Amino acid sequence: MTAQAPAPRPSGAVIRALEGRTSPAQPPPRPPGGPRPGERTLRLLTIAVIALSAALLTGRAWLLALAAVPLVLLALTLPRAYVRRIETSATVEPGRCFEGDIVTLRIAVAHDGGGAVRLDPGLTLGPGLRLDEVVVGPSSVTLRHTALRWGRWSLGPVDLDVYDAGGTVRRTVRVEAAEVSVFPQAVSARFTPIPVRLPQRLGEHASRQAGEGVEVIGVGPWVPGERQRRIHWPSTTRRGSVQLHRFAAERAADTVMLLDAFGDVVDPVTGVSSLDETVRAAAGLARAYLRTHDRVGVVSIGGTTRWLAPGTGDAAFYRIVESVLDVRKDRRFDGPGLERVPPPALPQGALVYVFTPLSDARVLKVLRDLQGRGRRPVVVEIPSGNPQVEPGDAAGELGLRLWHADRDAMRFALRDSGVPVLRYVVGESLDLALAPLLSGRVGGRG
Repeated sequence: MTAQAPAPRPSGAVIRALEGRTSPAQPPPRPPGGPRPGERTLRLLTIAVIALSAALLTGRAWLLALAAVPLVLLALTLPRAYVRRIETSATVEPGRCFEGDIVTLRIAVAHDGGGAVRLDPGLTLGPGLRLDEVVVGPSSVTLRHTALRWGRWSLGPVDLDVYDAGGTVRRTVRVEAAEVSVFPQAVSARFTPIPVRLPQRLGEHASRQAGEGVEVIGVGPWVPGERQRRIHWPSTTRRGSVQLHRFAAERAADTVMLLDAFGDVVDPVTGVSSLDETVRAAAGLARAYLRTHDRVGVVSIGGTTRWLAPGTGDAAFYRIVESVLDVRKDRRFDGPGLERVPPPALPQGALVYVFTPLSDARVLKVLRDLQGRGRRPVVVEIPSGNPQVEPGDAAGELGLRLWHADRDAMRFALRDSGVPVLRYVVGESLDLALAPLLSGRVGGRG
């Protein structure tokens, strides 16, 4: 039996989409076990029953011959040995990808039918994936998806109807769900503002301490035992003693990305998710710092407080992204102690960026807790859109004005306490929002 031609939607395939969930709250009912008649068998039996009923009601004998034809066809196509045992194996390639990548699910089917069979898949999808193509072969099914949103998504479960060669008897087998991790597409960012305090670790940022760097901070007399790296001849000639350039020590910075996952605000006009943009912006800034060999950590506060100690290198970026993929599964928003950031997550002198839509007042408690520890965080405001108000709705317009006033008061209170508030615009480079921080060093003691 030859393989069927590839088609985006094979006939008979059932596709169930789960909107707004990462996995089905209630899994689909289990398929019936054992052999069952196929669609062809049911059609032939229906024709035979209708013809036989018509013969009994009208008394015409030739209708009996009409009823015998589908029964003869059914007897000729019934298999001598239908499929009794089915084994399946599923592989996902790749298991981890970025938004916009192609994810392929391949299901191999082995059976004891003794001949070729026909496969008919029915599958369940989450909201983060889009099914693009289904290719059904004689002993395998290939499903190609496009990753739309970051998160951990389930491919399946997949129910396969395995028919015999004649299509008269079928058995259904369930292939359990496979999970794929979709990483967020990081926004464009190059600027890496320098904190006031830099740890005693080699890096690429010039500190205020003298050391072995490349940035000149002054001139000083030569001390016996000191390496004559570069002589400053004008000072040496004027003072009559050897004068050397003094260089700033090069240190690496520690940064922590704090993600506000208390809620997910969707812009009613554009459909942009604040949680999606929060993670994408944090991933872009984390990648920019990792390019300069700085250490980057992450803290997500929401249903559960998750944190990852600062690390460096490309491996640290993937660990950071992996640690925040489960924030979509946090549906509890009243857990105790969510406003308290774990002390090990904040190294001494680390620069803390808080990515938040400023839609939940509890994030202010988190900022006050950081300031109480002597930290001056940087708030990056993620746009959340304005609530929709019907034209002519006076009460709605008044509520919208109060909503704007409350957010303006929140921004003023943060700036008045010494916390920079930067507004990020979706679709633009994050460097435009971080540009005000380049005029000096940030993160001093509040």
